[in-house]
Amino acid sequence: MQSPPEPEGAAAAPPPDHAARNRLVILLLLVSAFTVILNETIMGVALPRLMTDLGITANAAQWLTTAFLLTMAVVIPITGFLLQRLNTRTVFLMAMGLFSTGTLICALAPGLGMLIAGRVVQACGTAIMMPLLMTTVMTLVPPESRGKTMGNISIVISVAPAIGPTISGVILAVLDWRWMFWLVLPIGLAALALGYARLQNVTEPRKAPLDLISVPLSALSFGGLVYGLSALGEGHGSGGAVPPWLPLAGGALVLVIFVLRQLRLGPQGRALLDLRTFRVKVFTVAVIMMAFCMMSLFGMIILLPIYMQNVLGMEPLEAGLLLLPGGLLMGLMAPFVGRTFDRVGARKLVIPGAVFVCAGLGAMATLGLQSAVWQVLACHVILSIGLALLFTPLFTSSLGSLPKDLYSYGSAVIGTVQQVAGAAGIALFVSIMSIRIGSEMASGASLTEATAAGVQAGFLTGALISLVMIGASFFVRRPPDMRPDA
Repeated sequence: MQSPPEPEGAAAAPPPDHAARNRLVILLLLVSAFTVILNETIMGVALPRLMTDLGITANAAQWLTTAFLLTMAVVIPITGFLLQRLNTRTVFLMAMGLFSTGTLICALAPGLGMLIAGRVVQACGTAIMMPLLMTTVMTLVPPESRGKTMGNISIVISVAPAIGPTISGVILAVLDWRWMFWLVLPIGLAALALGYARLQNVTEPRKAPLDLISVPLSALSFGGLVYGLSALGEGHGSGGAVPPWLPLAGGALVLVIFVLRQLRLGPQGRALLDLRTFRVKVFTVAVIMMAFCMMSLFGMIILLPIYMQNVLGMEPLEAGLLLLPGGLLMGLMAPFVGRTFDRVGARKLVIPGAVFVCAGLGAMATLGLQSAVWQVLACHVILSIGLALLFTPLFTSSLGSLPKDLYSYGSAVIGTVQQVAGAAGIALFVSIMSIRIGSEMASGASLTEATAAGVQAGFLTGALISLVMIGASFFVRRPPDMRPDA
């Protein structure tokens, strides 16, 4: 076998002296990414406690989530430029330094203002970490082994958000809300220290120009869309002080300008977010399916606890624990799905995965006032199996289909789509639920009956939309250089 090129070695096994280095880099990035993504969904269960302790309204408390999503949507598009311009170690230290600083600010926060500021700083580190992880894996791991490694990344993407509410519920059952940050801070600091001491550079930075006009366009477009979708979900279709349609329309308009500018600058190598990635059909189809996956995941994370607590009368800790088996199942399946992808390709996994997601959401639409706990658990497990079958093949096929110089931009595109789709899923599911609740209560139903009907309507809408995923799954392919005979 021919020896791999010295600096990059992405298409063949690395030299023995680099193998240990690469394993350490990927493991450190995986643990760090799991920590920062877990933190993204840990606040949901804590909002009622924060409203009481800080004496704030529900609308004010929601800014802890909205500000986080907004920051992610604004920062992620810039990561493509950062990963091109800076080396691995610098970007990692920047990400974990910001995350640890934000966590400390949150732990010490005396009121809502500083708590929101801490969440914004946390989000800046989180936004950098995921594109860094995916770009590094695509650079270091040979094509024929990427499925197994992407399976481990799927644990970060799918399991961390799923178990975040569970961990939050356990902490709040015995400790003050600040311990959600005090317990995370040592992990962030340990990763930062280990990265400073042991992490080596595995990529070669190059001079990448920064288009100063694209930065505010990116912030206004993606920020406007996420803010509008979040306001739509929180305001149940009506929004708050600012009508949701205003930031949505403004964000969409600026997005068109941003896209046109990136398409013009892409061939010149000056794009902030190189959208030539969408010229690759496999990447485009996989990203569309990933958007539906994130809509389903975040919509379920919001609606199912509402159903369990407000309809079935479960405690927050009980509701969180009931979601744990599905989250753990996704984690256990991820390495298996990754190895299977390396052997059989994408379609044999994503087609049944899309069917399972549709079936899980459809089953959730049948849950009612008298549903047993085991029925809720079964529905969640079915949906979790579907998501586990989808995440790894979609991540691997999408990035693996791109030329190497577009890995960082592809990672940034995926991260941006995830945030916008997650906000859209929350907005869609919650708005449909709220509209149905209002309709049922106007007809004389009790709040509990109306909530059950609203949750059913939200999940039924998700099941109908997921039919698109089943159709799209037939067009997902494994890139040619990732086939065993390549």
